Amino acid sequence: MKRRGNKVNNGFDQEQPVALKEWAVAVKALTEGKQIIVLRKGGIAEETRDFQLKAPRFYLMPAYEHQRPELLKEPYQDDVRQLMAAWQPNAATVEINAVAEAVDDIEIFDQDTLRLLDEFHIWTDTFADERLKWKKTKPLHLLLLRVSKLERPVLLPMQDHFNGCKSWVDLGSSFEGVKAQPVLSDAEFGALVEQIRSKIGR
Repeated sequence: MKRRGNKVNNGFDQEQPVALKEWAVAVKALTEGKQIIVLRKGGIAEETRDFQLKAPRFYLMPAYEHQRPELLKEPYQDDVRQLMAAWQPNAATVEINAVAEAVDDIEIFDQDTLRLLDEFHIWTDTFADERLKWKKTKPLHLLLLRVSKLERPVLLPMQDHFNGCKSWVDLGSSFEGVKAQPVLSDAEFGALVEQIRSKIGR
């Protein structure tokens, strides 16, 4: 079992705010405190050949392409159906309602390690395996995220560069004055981080 982890510097002054694009159903789970992880290999339209953590603190932008109920565990399949039914592909705005801080970036190279994480995410084993196997020479990045929900959603005008299968988008606007509240307490979040790290021997 081969792993490598990259500790993230928590201090961050975000002059140019960015957002991580993630499935809308995963953003929902993150903002409801149902999970604290994302698994990333990089998007199809990625500028680099593998995933890179562009900033330790970033907003979460919901993405709707490629979401399918059968790729999610049964309790979350209705969530994705509802989200897809409400999705407006040609909407003039995009809604941002959460910000995340990456407290760890752990590289996963093997299926055995990935299996140990099963209880901590919403995806099926099949889909998690597909993410690991895509770009086989590159690791799967396990990000541990401290997520906070914005006190009020921010609506941004839709821009062309928001589209496409990519991990990161530059927002071009700062959300000054918008407060955010962690979705989990310090104790709840710390306990989950410890459980995940313990599971994979970190």
